Amino acid sequence: MLDLEIYFSPVNGEYLIEGDEKLGAKIQIHSENGFPEVSKNSLALIYVPEFRNMDEVPEIHFDDRFRKEFYDLYPGFVWKHSIFDLGNLLPGNSIEDTYFALSNVVKELVKKSVVPVIIGGSQDLTYGIYKGFEHLEQLVNICAIDNRLDVGTPEEAFGPNNYVSHLLVQRPCYLFNFANIGSQAPFNSRAEVDLFEKLYFDVCRLGEFNADFKRAEPHLRNSDVLSIDVQSIRASDYSSEKKGNPNGFYADQICQISRYAGISDKMSVMGVFNLQPSFDSDNAHALIAQIIWYFMDGYAQRKGDFPIGSKKDYMRFSVHMDDFSEEEIVFYKSNKSERWWMEVPYPAQNGQKYLRHHLVPCDYEDYQRTMKNEIPDLWWKTYQKLG
Repeated sequence: MLDLEIYFSPVNGEYLIEGDEKLGAKIQIHSENGFPEVSKNSLALIYVPEFRNMDEVPEIHFDDRFRKEFYDLYPGFVWKHSIFDLGNLLPGNSIEDTYFALSNVVKELVKKSVVPVIIGGSQDLTYGIYKGFEHLEQLVNICAIDNRLDVGTPEEAFGPNNYVSHLLVQRPCYLFNFANIGSQAPFNSRAEVDLFEKLYFDVCRLGEFNADFKRAEPHLRNSDVLSIDVQSIRASDYSSEKKGNPNGFYADQICQISRYAGISDKMSVMGVFNLQPSFDSDNAHALIAQIIWYFMDGYAQRKGDFPIGSKKDYMRFSVHMDDFSEEEIVFYKSNKSERWWMEVPYPAQNGQKYLRHHLVPCDYEDYQRTMKNEIPDLWWKTYQKLG
């Protein structure tokens, strides 16, 4: 494994706790005493104080109060996994250097089945995460919790509001799918919405989520990377001196989303971005700590039932479709978790390439709609991308 210590500075010694039942005494922390030896099948907390691409660069460039709040929480009752705090990823001389460092860290941790939990500056750091999967030559699905689609154009200066367009122009492009949960119409242009539809990307608008929060779960279960923009949280629940969003997710909703993401066997990286060190309150940092906690609580309750390989532990349902060339859509239901997947056919020559993407998470309602001869939206979009 690459020597990751060269990318990090240690955690503030004032936050360290000894002889206590709280998380600060139970996780392995990069301190002045040394860098922890990261083990497989674990979680690694990382802070990336990189804000140079934000519209308003904060006067304060370093603020990790969320750590103090997180260390002060108790672990969940079923937590058995190891947790590491690797410290603070050192920003490079240029922001491209920071992307490079983050991509190397993500690559090495994901190879070792370690889930990075990244707390950071501007959301374009998602690009650095993506580059880590590019190094692994692995197709990646990204899910953003955001009131904006963040498409923009690649001609604009790279930043948190247009990083998606920069992902799309990468060659070769390893972005298989992008899903947005929480978009609000006033913040998105017609051109951005049209491009999402043209690329068969997924959108669960804030109103749709509020009508039925379970609509978000298949998108989260289908993703490798979760990128949360804290500005998608309503200002009443994320207190900051900077002007916030009057509409958005409530604190309990964003924690529920984080927990859903943690439960997903496929989710490999989670990030919380667009912190405002000059403006965010202690209460805002306490919410970030709880978002991290709920993700880790979800991780502790993973079922290990992503249906790759033998499907003997799954119930199989075949639904015949009238006037459809593929004739039937196949569903699988896990005996462990009661969760559902749909099987999407793909060209035989691309077997390994699409192995993790042709089984699409869904719910019982999708199966019921298919029984009524309606093709599920997630199935159809995946079919178009695989064809």
